[in-house]
Amino acid sequence: MIRLSGRLRSALIIGGQGIRARKLRALLSMLSLFLGVLAIVAVQAGSEIADRALLADVELAQGKDGTVQMYLPAHPRTIPIVLDTLKDAPDAVAVIEGQAIIGEPGVTPVNPGAAPFDQSFGGGSFYPTFCDASGVCYATGPVGGPAGAPPPGQAIELRLVGLTGDIRRFRPFEPDSGQWLDFTGDASLSPRLVINREALKGFTRHRVPAEMRLTGSTVNPTPRITGVVHDAGYGPTAYVRADELLNWQATTADPSRGGGPGVMVLLAPTATGIEQTLRARLAAAGAPMDQIYVSTINSREHFTDQLSLVRWIFYGMAILVLLIGVAGILNVGLATVGERVEEFALRRAVGTPRLLLAGIVLAETLFIGLFTALAAIGVGMVGLTYVGRAVDRFAPLLRDVTFPWQAGVAGVIAGVAAGLLGGLVPAVRAARIPIATVMRA
Repeated sequence: MIRLSGRLRSALIIGGQGIRARKLRALLSMLSLFLGVLAIVAVQAGSEIADRALLADVELAQGKDGTVQMYLPAHPRTIPIVLDTLKDAPDAVAVIEGQAIIGEPGVTPVNPGAAPFDQSFGGGSFYPTFCDASGVCYATGPVGGPAGAPPPGQAIELRLVGLTGDIRRFRPFEPDSGQWLDFTGDASLSPRLVINREALKGFTRHRVPAEMRLTGSTVNPTPRITGVVHDAGYGPTAYVRADELLNWQATTADPSRGGGPGVMVLLAPTATGIEQTLRARLAAAGAPMDQIYVSTINSREHFTDQLSLVRWIFYGMAILVLLIGVAGILNVGLATVGERVEEFALRRAVGTPRLLLAGIVLAETLFIGLFTALAAIGVGMVGLTYVGRAVDRFAPLLRDVTFPWQAGVAGVIAGVAAGLLGGLVPAVRAARIPIATVMRA
């Protein structure tokens, strides 16, 4: 059990009694300080929530901090080597990217190039670009396109992402509906797709046949959509098991002739052995090693400076409001000391040290600052909860947000510091009251 020294204990007890004896004056001091402390709490809570939100979107789109991204060269042996190396590897996932068109065969999709569906594709002399299976690209439309260019039709182009394992360890997608890909069991001849929100927008607006065209494939499979996720992507994207994708697409396609998918491997920081194995096997296969790029995701470092600048700007405004509260405590404290001159002089006459008198006044203002901080933290917690419920439809970010503990700590520090600053001058004045004052009274 913590044992306080006699003077400190006496200062705290007498300071608490002073607050109880002058409740209205203490309440006025708390009101003058409340908005300043609440501003500090709000700024800290808002910055923490913004930090989490910004990093959450980056994690969805790129990956968690520390994830190693290994971009592999375009080579006929790249995909077979990756599939064999990452077989049953829990700390690495290969991402095989390509394009797919779902819908009517032989037509130009409604969003050429897997562009967002809210983007305009018409107007002026602009015509979308179409690339056939051989990699030859030309503009569709009456100008610039060869005879027989595919006419517009009911088809949707997607960015197709084949996965060798569960990518959610590196990119924590938020599920919206349905189920995520099941990597257990045998591959299905009907590729199971999990689409993102932008792709869902396209399938909601356009009714298309369930026929999927893959680059480099002569047969069109019938896909099945099993779920929808939020991946923070702007374009329509579908995720599929790599083995189900490669059932219909050759793994040894020559990228130099168009149609070879790009390959990236996401590695845990501890999976250095897999990276070395991939480098060695690709080098033995004759792949161009100068086309291997490795980078480590460090999103927090990129956004720290921006977030800190905005945070300190708002802190400056909150501190100005807090200083108004400090001035209120100072004003009330000086008035209280003026009324208690005889009391303090009498205490000095009976042997109370000057330091204890200053401690009594400081204890009152510190208690006021602490109580104000607790009240501001409570209001902040309740307000965040109700605001999150009220704007749930417009701001899903606040749906399950919790009150940051950093905001509580900042509020307590701000309240105690304000109480200390506001009570310092009254405490010095109380300690300098001469004993002769009690004789004049």
